[in-house]
Amino acid sequence: MKNLVFLILGLGLYTASLNAQQPVEDNSVQGQFETLKRKSTNYNQNGKRYEVVRLLEFNALQKNVLDSITVANSTITTLKGTIAENETEISSLNSKLSEATTNLNRLTEEKDSMSFFGSLVAKSTYKLITWSITLVLLILLALFVYRFRNSNALTLQAKTALADLEEEYEQHRRRALEREQKISRKLQDEINKNKKTS
Repeated sequence: MKNLVFLILGLGLYTASLNAQQPVEDNSVQGQFETLKRKSTNYNQNGKRYEVVRLLEFNALQKNVLDSITVANSTITTLKGTIAENETEISSLNSKLSEATTNLNRLTEEKDSMSFFGSLVAKSTYKLITWSITLVLLILLALFVYRFRNSNALTLQAKTALADLEEEYEQHRRRALEREQKISRKLQDEINKNKKTS
């Protein structure tokens, strides 16, 4: 019985060592081609070399290659759909980005501008126009004040001259009246003298 156990253990160890010595097969398409090439045999006939491949292994390889191509085509179709979806989403995002950029530019322009007589004008231009108008108005005000003062001085001179003229006229009238009264008295005196003598 002991011998039987040792025999079974020995066979198990031998089988395990054989399995360990066998190379691990590559299941990729390239690996399967390499395995098929390694397992194929060759012979010469009439000076030509021929390779012999087992039909069962060739059919298995063909099936695996066709399955790989089907999977690859399916993956390509899926990826094309994903790419189309991504391109649509990118196009949509580009459109939204363009719209957002346009809105941002418009808001920036509005922020940096002011409405002046119904049109947008840059703030610097608005300030320049405002200060120019203010400066022109101040110059006009100074000119008006200067002319007013000159006119006022001329008016005062004219009033003074008029007052002097009125006073001179009044004096002249008073003298003329006094002369007239003197002449009237002399005339009356002469009339009275002539009455007495006659």
